[in-house]
This record gives sequence, structure tokens and C-alpha cells, in this order.
Amino acid sequence: MKTVVIDDVELRLAYPLEIDVQWIGQKDLLNQVIAAWMVVDEKDLPLNPRLLGKPGVGKTTLAIAAAKAINRDAYIYQATMDTRPEDLIITPVIACDGKISYYASPLVTAMITGGVCILDEGNRMSEKSWASIAPLLDYRRYVESIIAGIKIKAKREFRFVTTMNEDVSTYEIPEYIHSRLQPQIKIEFPSWEDEKKILKFNLPFSDEEVLDLVVNFLQSAHSADRPYTVRDGINIARYIVKMEKQKGKRTNKMITMAVEQILGEEALQYL
Repeated sequence: MKTVVIDDVELRLAYPLEIDVQWIGQKDLLNQVIAAWMVVDEKDLPLNPRLLGKPGVGKTTLAIAAAKAINRDAYIYQATMDTRPEDLIITPVIACDGKISYYASPLVTAMITGGVCILDEGNRMSEKSWASIAPLLDYRRYVESIIAGIKIKAKREFRFVTTMNEDVSTYEIPEYIHSRLQPQIKIEFPSWEDEKKILKFNLPFSDEEVLDLVVNFLQSAHSADRPYTVRDGINIARYIVKMEKQKGKRTNKMITMAVEQILGEEALQYL
């Protein structure tokens, strides 16, 4: 584990994300994120985009792909309703010998190393936690750790993005934070062709018939404004393939079972 020393305090850094992802289709969305992060002058600053959409439409994948496109390490912090300000910055841990070690969060690690922080599901986080990183999201670009007693400045290469779900189980984000999270980039359901490509990328071992069946199901659900996403489609197709492998053949009952067990009986009407 890498460490750095800031004002005589040693910090243990988080590990970057190591995952192979690919953003398929809707290239304009990828370009919008990258444009928000651009710096066009010495006095310019990157923007902090927020990616908005239903759960499972690929917001986190888009953020990771954008970090990859600008050759930066990505660090993900999963926000929850229980996230505390100190969770976002530095956490003290007492070692076996009684000494305290300080662990930098993925956010702070990205600041120190010049990586990209993806704050996932940011609108599940309280205003108190958002307030602790408000200085980071404007021209000041720093955070303060009360626990470690230090101020941490972000490298010029540091970039920030947050994802936000469109559902009711979230906090209202105050206006002074919203004004720092710009631009808002809306992610819609993909087209039939793009959805097929996404499924094929994630399930290269599945045959075309299963992929087409699942894409048709998803597109039918999209047209009815149901919240079923490509993530659900991947799980359905994977389950069908597994059951087919186990039984040695594919049946309509398997398809129905996969949809019902993953999304519920009400989803069957879109088959």
C-alpha cells in the first residue's frame, strides 16, 4: 500500500479501480464528460459533472470509461445515507501496537495522485457530508481533515464526477452544492442496437437468439417507461444461459422463470 506524508502525517492511500469496462454507444455522453473536465487556460478549472439516470443505465460505467479515456486512474467512493464527513476524507485505524494509522479515502487518494474520483450515488448522501467537500468543488480545491489535523490540496490533474439515481430514496441536494455539480448529464435508455452491443460485450458466450429476446423485452419495457435496465437484461440472459447449460436445452419456461425471478411477475407482460 502506497503512503504519502502531508504536514508530518503519514497517509495510506486507497487502491485505484482495476476493471475493464467499455462505453458502448451514445458517444456524445462520453464526450460531454470529457469536455466538462477539460482545462483550456491557466486560470480555467475543470467542472464537476453529475450523471443522472435510472439505476442500471450505465452511469458508473460512463464515468469509468471517461477516466480511462483521459488516462487517469479511477477511484470509486460508494455514497450511502450513513456516509459521514470523515468517511469521505481520512479514517483513523488503531493498529495492533496501539498506534494510529490514517487511511485516505478514495476521494482523497484521487486528489493526491491526480486521479478521478467517482462519487457513486451521491444523492444518497446527507448535506453535512456534502458540506465537508464543498471547498474541493470550487476554486479552492481542498479538503480539511479534523481527525488528522491537515489540509489536503488537490493536484491540478484531479477530476471529480458524481452519479445520481432518479428515485425517491435520496436526499435533496442543497442549491449551493448543486451549483458546484455542473453540468448535469442525463443518461437515457440505449437504442435497440446499442443495447444489443452492450449485452454482447458482457455476455460473449450467449447466442444471438437469447440476446435478441432479452433486448426485445427491454425495449418493450422502455416504451412503457418501466425501470428495467440493461443490467437487468444481463442478469436475465446470464440466468437463461446457465439454466440451458444445466438442462442441455432451452425452453420457454426457462425464459419466463428468469424474467419472473429477477424482476417479478409484473415484468412478464413485456416478454
